[in-house]
Amino acid sequence: MSQTDDVSEFEEMGPIDYVVIEFPGNRMTGEGIPLLLDLVDRSVIRILDLAFIRKDTDGTVTAVAVEDMDAMGAREFAVFQGAASGLLDRDDLNEAANAIEPGNSAGLIVYENTWAAPLARAWRRGGAQMVASGRIPVQALLAAAESGA
Repeated sequence: MSQTDDVSEFEEMGPIDYVVIEFPGNRMTGEGIPLLLDLVDRSVIRILDLAFIRKDTDGTVTAVAVEDMDAMGAREFAVFQGAASGLLDRDDLNEAANAIEPGNSAGLIVYENTWAAPLARAWRRGGAQMVASGRIPVQALLAAAESGA
């Protein structure tokens, strides 16, 4: 694929987000996998990258291959084996590791918001561009509600 083809494909895409999900005590149960699959099946999102890491109690970070996760009780993740666009690199894995506690694991998901692609394309055709975005964590909403804010 040429660089022009890459640019053309990117112009058609919706916004790209990532999440880092921490699994305390390395307990990856796969409980959320059916819900994630449903979002993919309904074309709400498209998984671009999926990676897993483990942070040992001494701080050592190890990439965990999907095919090696059976022993951790998360064989349901195998459906995503090979989901790699190349957007995630070793620096991203290390940065994610900084966000989790020793003795825990994390999943990193990079995904396209396919539901928003038509809107994003329309804005781009009109010359608009996204200049900022953000996310408000549910924990922050709960804290604000509890404080009466």
